Amino acid sequence: MPVGSSSSAQAGGGVLWAQLQQQLASRSADQAEQRASALRDRARVAQSVANQAQESARSLKAESDQAQGQASEARRGAVQMNSLGKVQAQLSDLRGQISKVLQPDVSRAEVVVAPAPVVNAFGQETGTLVNVTA
Repeated sequence: MPVGSSSSAQAGGGVLWAQLQQQLASRSADQAEQRASALRDRARVAQSVANQAQESARSLKAESDQAQGQASEARRGAVQMNSLGKVQAQLSDLRGQISKVLQPDVSRAEVVVAPAPVVNAFGQETGTLVNVTA
């Protein structure tokens, strides 16, 4: 084999080798781009899910705050109703006490005091009944 043809074969083999490496590098780059694109898609979906979860959390927080407000209002109403019940009971007791004071006490013996007779200028007692039928 002549030296020139050996060198030419080596040069041809080197070119093929370089082309093969270029094709491998190009294929590798294509695969990396595909993986990157797939990862971007997954990241986009994950971000969308995270946004929905965050919005759901905000909504739940608002509902929780509203429910807490309603519970506080109901608790205040219960306290007011309890106070109203106490006031009504006290008024009822007061009514009873007033009616006891206003009712005559039948157990007390009523003492009727007759007015004292008055003596007039002639020395006669006035203010008493005198039987004038004879």
